[in-house]
Parts: sequence; structure tokens; C-alpha cells
Amino acid sequence: MTQGARNTPGRRTVLGAAVLGSAALALPAPAQAADGPAALGHGAGGAPGRDLPVPTIVGHRGASGYRPEHTLGSYQLALDLGAHVIEQDLVPTKDGHLVCRHENDISATTDVADHPEFASRRTTKSIDGTGLTGWFTEDFTLAELKTLRAKERIPGVRQHNTLYDGRWSVPTFEEVLRWADEQGRRRGRRVWLYTETKHPTYFRSIGLGLEERFAKLLRAYGRDRADSAIFLQSFEPTSMRRMAKLVSSPRVVLLDAAAGRPWDLRTAGDPRTVADLITPEGLKWIASFAQGIGPTLDLIIPKDAQGRLTEPTTLVRDAHAKGLILHPYTLRDENTFLPADFRRGSDPNAYGDAFGAFRAYFEQGIDGIFTDNPDTGLLARADFVSR
Repeated sequence: MTQGARNTPGRRTVLGAAVLGSAALALPAPAQAADGPAALGHGAGGAPGRDLPVPTIVGHRGASGYRPEHTLGSYQLALDLGAHVIEQDLVPTKDGHLVCRHENDISATTDVADHPEFASRRTTKSIDGTGLTGWFTEDFTLAELKTLRAKERIPGVRQHNTLYDGRWSVPTFEEVLRWADEQGRRRGRRVWLYTETKHPTYFRSIGLGLEERFAKLLRAYGRDRADSAIFLQSFEPTSMRRMAKLVSSPRVVLLDAAAGRPWDLRTAGDPRTVADLITPEGLKWIASFAQGIGPTLDLIIPKDAQGRLTEPTTLVRDAHAKGLILHPYTLRDENTFLPADFRRGSDPNAYGDAFGAFRAYFEQGIDGIFTDNPDTGLLARADFVSR
């Protein structure tokens, strides 16, 4: 989004129908495993998401393995496939609206380059210390952004997804909240969201602070409570500390490579790296304002120079000892994204043994996982909890 040596298979669960297509659209979520991590009370004040199955399958940017990411089409498919939670990333527009894009640079995820009226908006910026050239959401009003259409970000890997280029616009977070409420009413159950503040220090520096806008929408749509059907997340711990003062919604700190240093800590002169944050002391600090962590999968099981899995770390065990849930990221079906142990054949874009990879991570005792392919994740979970 790190380490663990704990196996927590749940009771036997039957999905009842294949989740490879729309036949499973309206299936209710499976009952939570009675002996899963959430039943042990992980998380400050008790585990968030008590009505979620464990391990939880999170649709990463929706069902981005099958539809262009962060579109209503991607979110809908993830929900229809049975994903327990649907993820969004938030960036602001020039006029302060929160929209769902993985990055504020929209060059690769929209058709903005095809709009001559916006040619002059192309510029170079430094975002969290990295120079980027392109078009950025903070330079567009919402009305202008709505004239663009979303497209597949990695067409070389996911050619099938390009079929849907231009079908959807860039959604606002408010539109997603309304969609989730409507879907919840239709299905008779809550629709869970998992929502990230992107580059919050940068946006605050240009007068477009995310947290207050985010909290206002959460309050307006009744997702501001400790038992609300949403997880808040950020790679910047201080963003979640700020959110803790604004709403009671469950909060998760995302953790990248061990040698990395969160941008908010860097700008504040805090010398701590991710490696420091995953020590018992660092986890205790996180647990003072958050209920979970979202580590990159390499923090759970590192890889060697050939990309093969090595010995698991102790992060799962250590985080659970501090009352934190773990939702690592991101598992995908394609060979290029899988550990070398589970690649099949020589085509990097072909599917590998994703089921084997899911099993390897589930066996560490994680509470959930982000995946671009929710149907694969759900079948892998069914295998794991029923063995």
C-alpha cells in the first residue's frame, strides 16, 4: 500500500456462483470468517469493517484489470463482480472539487491531449520532488474537466481495456458517494469505499487542501463515523492525523518501499523512513491516530534479485500486536506484476498463477488485499477459507 507469519483460515465459505461474469452481480458478501483477524478485535476501538469478510477483497481503482481505472464503469464492475470494498483516489480541481484520479497528472488517463483548446495547459511541475510534464487537474475547473473522457492508462498491457476508451468521464467523489448510496439501496447492504488523499502536502501548499473538503463530503453523506462503510487512506501519515481531528471514519496509513520517506515527513524535517514506521515503535505511533496500515506487498514478503519471494517479515504479526489491520497492495493477474514464482510463459502481459500468489499472501495472516482483478481475488479467497 509487510511482514507476518500467521495463518488464519476462516470457516468454510461457498460463493455459490462463479464470479467470472455478471451471474454473481447481486450476490451478498460472504459472512465474515468467525476466526478471522477482525474477530480478534484488531484496530483501535475494535476492528473497523466488522461486517466485511476476512480476508477482504478491495477493488483497486475499481476493477481496473478490466475497465479504465477510476471510472464509474470500473467501480460498477468491481461491485458487480463481488468486491467487498471499492477504492478511489482523490485530487482537486482548480475550483476545489474532489475528483477521482490516481494522479493529478491526467495525461495518460484522459483524452486531454486531443483537446486543442487545452494545449496551452501542458506544463512541467514538481510533485513530491519528481518533475512531471503534462496536464494537471488543479489547472482545470470541474466544468472543463468534464469535457474530457477517461481512457486506459496502460494500453500496452491491457489492450482489451482500450475498447472502453471515451465511454466515461472523470467522476467527482460526490458522484461516487451518490452512486454508492444508490447501489446500497438497490442491494440492501452497505457499499464500502476505500478513499485516498493524493499528494496532500503538495495540494495544501497551493491552497487546495484535501482534508477539509474530504471531511465535508463525508459528513454530508453520513460516512464520518467510526462505523461508516469507508476506509480513509494516505501515504502521508499526517494527512490521516488531520482527518482524525475532522471525522471518526476508519483511517489507514499506506506504506511504500522500506527505504522510502513519506513526503510530509520529508518536508517537515522528520528523518523517519518507512523502515522506521514498521518497527514496533513506529506502528505504535501509527496506531495512535489510525486503525490500519496498507503496506506494499514487498513489506510482507520481500523478493530477491530475480523477483522471487523470500522469507516473510514479521510485519503482520507486529501490526496486529499494535491493534492494526493490514490491507496490502496490489495483486494483479498479469505476469509482469506477479512475483517470479508465479509467472507462466514468456509473455509479460499474459496471466500467470495469480491464485498461487494470493494464497502466498493470505497465508501470512493479512486482513485484506487490493487487486485489479476482484473476481480472481474472490475465488482465491474462497479456496483459502474453505480448505
